[in-house]
Amino acid sequence: MKKFELNKSNWAETEGWLSIAGNIILFILKYWAGLVTGSIAIIADAWHTLSDSLSSVIVLIGAKISKKPADEDHPFGHGRADLISAFIIGILLLLVAFDFVIESYHTLKDGESSQFGTIAIVVMIISIVVKEALAQFAFYGARKTNSKVLKADGWHHRSDAISSFVILAGIFVGKYFWWVDGALGMIVAFMIGYAAYEIIRDSIHSILGESPDQKLLDDLKKTCEEIYPHAIDPHHFHVHNYGDHTEITFHIKLPHDMSIKTGHDISTEIEKEIKRKYGFVATIHIEPRDHV
Repeated sequence: MKKFELNKSNWAETEGWLSIAGNIILFILKYWAGLVTGSIAIIADAWHTLSDSLSSVIVLIGAKISKKPADEDHPFGHGRADLISAFIIGILLLLVAFDFVIESYHTLKDGESSQFGTIAIVVMIISIVVKEALAQFAFYGARKTNSKVLKADGWHHRSDAISSFVILAGIFVGKYFWWVDGALGMIVAFMIGYAAYEIIRDSIHSILGESPDQKLLDDLKKTCEEIYPHAIDPHHFHVHNYGDHTEITFHIKLPHDMSIKTGHDISTEIEKEIKRKYGFVATIHIEPRDHV
């Protein structure tokens, strides 16, 4: 029997189904608490939780597409579906942040304070714990697989946990300071908005192509020098992130009178070592180097 491994697509599928199940259970709890206490805020938060399932559906769709093999129309595979999914979830997070701003503005403008009962407190605490647990699972998967869509969905879970925390804070503090609920909502909105900005920015950078950081460049140059300890001047690096794998291209300089076979052997050896060390698929362009 083939051993099940949590690779990037498996992580996304597992996290997606867990999220949908968790969101539905929390929706039922919050909606029931809202009806019992007569709290419009909790009922609204319940629908917010259910809407989070949309991001989980996007995760599942992205995972299904990204693991499709390369074909004639997509010779580098479908791994960038992960990046596109992360971009979409980032947009959804922006909408969540905007909704927080509007609701908080009206709360401050109308001088509203939160007045809820024990049931509301218990349900909000359960919501915070469950949603933060889902967020941590998504973040852990993102760290293990370098998946941007898992990181994005993790922030979506956290936004709901923060939403519940704001309501909870309003329950305890709102009776003393009516403006606390609205003020916290504004702060949370900017936090979520900044997280959404980072997710969207990183996704766009990866899709368009990004420059490697200086440490990676130094490591790659060192690897090249270990294979061929002469002045080959590795340069013109380009990184192409395809979601499920990364390709890197760069140039090296070899003596102009070196045979094609020797130059090919050197570049092949460098490519193999880069694959072993970093997991990158490397393509090297050889340039002639004049005698010094």
